[in-house]
Parts: sequence; C-alpha cells; structure tokens
Amino acid sequence: MQFEELYNEHKNLVYNLALQYVQNTEDAEEITQDVFVSVYEKLDAFRQESKHSTWLYRITINKSLDFLKAKKRQKRFSFFTSLFHEETGEEKHQISDFNHPGIMIEEKEQLKKLFALINGLPDNQKTALILMKIEEKSQVETGEIMNMSPKAVESLVQRAKSNLAKKLNQSEG
Repeated sequence: MQFEELYNEHKNLVYNLALQYVQNTEDAEEITQDVFVSVYEKLDAFRQESKHSTWLYRITINKSLDFLKAKKRQKRFSFFTSLFHEETGEEKHQISDFNHPGIMIEEKEQLKKLFALINGLPDNQKTALILMKIEEKSQVETGEIMNMSPKAVESLVQRAKSNLAKKLNQSEG
C-alpha cells in the first residue's frame, strides 16, 4: 500500500483515537502528524503480520501516551519554575481549555471531569477502555491492537471500570 493511500484511508481513525487521549484538537493534530511521519519512515519495514489499521492503532496509542507523558513532565517543570507572572501576579500556567468537538456546552464540564479520571488510569487500562468503550472495538480487535489475549483485555476493562467507580465516589464524596 502506498503512503498517500494509507494516509487518506486512515487519517480520521488516527486523529479520532489521538483525540480520545488528549481531548484537544491541536494536540490530536500534532499526534496525527507525528504518527504519519513515523509511518512514512517505517512503511518499508511493515511486515504484513497485522492489518495496517492495527499497526496504526499501535503507533497512535504509543505516540498519544508519549505525548501525555511529555506534557506531564513539562507541566511539572513549569509548576516548579514559576506559577505567577512577576509583574502582574497573575497565573502563568492555566489548565488548557477542554477542546473536544461536538460536545454540548452543559455537558462539557462533566465530560472534562470524566476524561481527567480516565487519564488518571494506568496506561494499559486507559487504552483498553478507550478502544472498547469509545472506539467500539471488540475484545478480539482490542487484544490484537494491544498485543494481548481477549481475556486479558476483559480483565483490564473491568479493572478500569472499578478504578473509575472508586475515583468517581471519591470525587463526589
């Protein structure tokens, strides 16, 4: 498959998956670009051991998780260097706006809290939950993408749900 064909066929899949991780259109666009740069560089090495879409899911998940880790490190560094402008006393770093298309204004805050809780899950639980519940992939497809058995995926999703329920109870209590 040619790169251009692969890009045109899968760019929305990559963008939407990245958006599930970062909840910000600009960041999702950046991740999408990074994914396709990697794909372009590694297309010749693709061994046809899985479908192109499975390969792209794996790359997108890894790029999204790497992006979030880098952002977390950057936030920690920013926090320690300075919280406020010296001249005005105003906050220098504010949590970025939640920017996810198609969400009603009144649901925005609740969804922001839910995604914050999902982002607090361990990476493998977060990935399994996103793939199965948001991307609507089957257990088998999720297992292929995550390179694990469908039973292991089921276990991850159950733990993710349990952890989310605990976190929701803590935040409400």
